[in-house]
Amino acid sequence: MENQNFKNHTRVDPLFHYVLTLFVLGTLVTSLVYFFREWSDGGSVLLACVLFLAAGSILILYVLVRMYALKAQDRAIRAEENLRHFVLTGKLMDSRLSTGQIVALRFAGNKEMPALSQRAAEEGMNSKEIKQSINDWRGDYYRI
Repeated sequence: MENQNFKNHTRVDPLFHYVLTLFVLGTLVTSLVYFFREWSDGGSVLLACVLFLAAGSILILYVLVRMYALKAQDRAIRAEENLRHFVLTGKLMDSRLSTGQIVALRFAGNKEMPALSQRAAEEGMNSKEIKQSINDWRGDYYRI
């Protein structure tokens, strides 16, 4: 696997991000087309409504599954990075740091992480600025 850096650290799962997204959106569009056809033809509007509600439910489930997984990963990263900061400095991370900043700091090597976390808290750096400031990139090969 290629070493991670700022330019290639984002990850995509093709089955989720492309195939499933296409299927979910296709199901929603198809249910809408079916609903309007049945409405204009005076057909079974009840079945069309049920299919649309099912497609809408699948879309909501699709979004929530992704959000919940990312929140769980963010919580784990927050705990890991707080522990790493404590091991390196003997102090917990600055409470001003947001979860997004801490998630970005996970890419910083041990030597620059404490100083960069302090700078991020003081300057209010966003996650992109933090990642761009990293000289010793530490890859995260498990997050998707």
